[in-house]
Amino acid sequence: MTRTDELRARLLGTRPTDTLWGWVGPLLIAAVGGFLRFWHLDRPHSLVFDETYYVKQGWSLIQHGVELRVQGKNEDADKLWNAGNTNVFSDQGDMVVHPPVGKWLIGAGEWIFGPTSSFGWRFAVAALGTLSILVIGRVARRMFGSTLLGCTASLLLAVEGTHVAMSRTGILDMVVSFFALAGFAALVVDRDKARERLATWGGAQPRVPRSAWAGIHGFSSGPWLGLRPWRWLAGLSLGLCVSTKWSGLFFLAVFGLMTVFWDMGARRAVGIRPWWREGVLKDGPYAAVQLVVTSAVTYVVSWSGWFLSSNGYHRQWDTFHPGEGITWLPAVLRNWVKYHQDMWAFNTTLSTPHSYSSNPWGWMVQARPTSFFYKGTKAGEGSCTVESCSQAVHTIGTVSVWWVGIVALLVCAFFWVARRDWRAGAVLAGVLAGYGPWFLYQHRTIYAFYTVAFEPWVVLGLVFCIGLVLGGRSASRERRRLGAVVVGAYLVVTIGLFAWFYPIYTAQVVPYDNWLRLMWFRSWI
Repeated sequence: MTRTDELRARLLGTRPTDTLWGWVGPLLIAAVGGFLRFWHLDRPHSLVFDETYYVKQGWSLIQHGVELRVQGKNEDADKLWNAGNTNVFSDQGDMVVHPPVGKWLIGAGEWIFGPTSSFGWRFAVAALGTLSILVIGRVARRMFGSTLLGCTASLLLAVEGTHVAMSRTGILDMVVSFFALAGFAALVVDRDKARERLATWGGAQPRVPRSAWAGIHGFSSGPWLGLRPWRWLAGLSLGLCVSTKWSGLFFLAVFGLMTVFWDMGARRAVGIRPWWREGVLKDGPYAAVQLVVTSAVTYVVSWSGWFLSSNGYHRQWDTFHPGEGITWLPAVLRNWVKYHQDMWAFNTTLSTPHSYSSNPWGWMVQARPTSFFYKGTKAGEGSCTVESCSQAVHTIGTVSVWWVGIVALLVCAFFWVARRDWRAGAVLAGVLAGYGPWFLYQHRTIYAFYTVAFEPWVVLGLVFCIGLVLGGRSASRERRRLGAVVVGAYLVVTIGLFAWFYPIYTAQVVPYDNWLRLMWFRSWI
């Protein structure tokens, strides 16, 4: 083995070689998951939950470049919209509380299929939910060095109930989840590319005593790691995440630190001393430009419709408030800052009571899932053939994913603290970014379906543990056989639970008694 090969093995570990199946496996599972998400996507043909805001705002962006306020009450506008009448807008800008990217995507589906098509206003979100299955399979394969584990990750996400319900609803949280996952995936690829470059560089250096690799002494300076296009892509993806919901800022911050720490660890492993100085001074500033600056530019560009309009919310605020705000800014920027101040006030103080609001402490145990839609019917009404029927959309998660996922995250915490396993640390970083911040806003009106934003990392945590159960290449045949039985049983149970609850993810009309049997706990009703 050459020195370069030795460094590559140390820095990258074992890489899977079955390139064809590395793509075919996740693609096939994504196709099945896509079918589950797109089948009868137009059901129910009604605005559900927060679709009442984002579907109309998406179409307003397509038509006018900005979100316009509806005429009259929002409930009356819903009735008109459900009946096929989209003439509900005034000529005044609406005060919206989230940036525009997710609504632009929803609007794109409406533009393709028509604004009164419930399939159309859910199309983009369903497409991103389906793509997430492929992305997580590819990133898990790269992280764990196994096509089998990559396919397992795709399968778990494909049959997770919250992910399916959110993929079939035209709201913003699946958009946040996809772009956060895409940014993370790009950083994982960038990690490998940077380490390959370091291994090549290290292999070409004059040989130093082996003690140098243990940290006694080593190279005093390492290489610049190149343009790193995958990290530019990560900056764009995370910028689109922030430009959908401000909660994306936490993914940007955590992943930004994560990628610099990865660089530090790589430089340390190759023998560069002091590795921390190289990471801070050589990798840190460039990472900040690639991630933070790129995200900031993406965010500003996403507001182009508002900047080009004359009737967006607060677009003319300076005219009616002379001498107020940040007066040294140009008028358009002063108005934009004022708009953001109003958005911040709303997002941090919203405390309107809602029957399905939920404290984040109960999210992963499925203490209070959200009901997006419910309609009761009697015999002879629609497709109901029994005494009474229910048609519902619930975000109840596949409990074997979430409940076992809690244990998986604890295992990841142990492996990160005790063994500094980077994969466990990456899993925890995603959960920290998507879950942790909500504990700061327990007073706010928030919902359990926000879990979809960090769900990919719960799945990756499960896959990390599944890899441990299966055993490594050095495990005995009996050990691997037992692990395969345990994992196989877990996957069968997970698929079975998903199939059992599938009717309430997809608004199927079922007998009321069947629906009630699916409500395992009173808090689910």
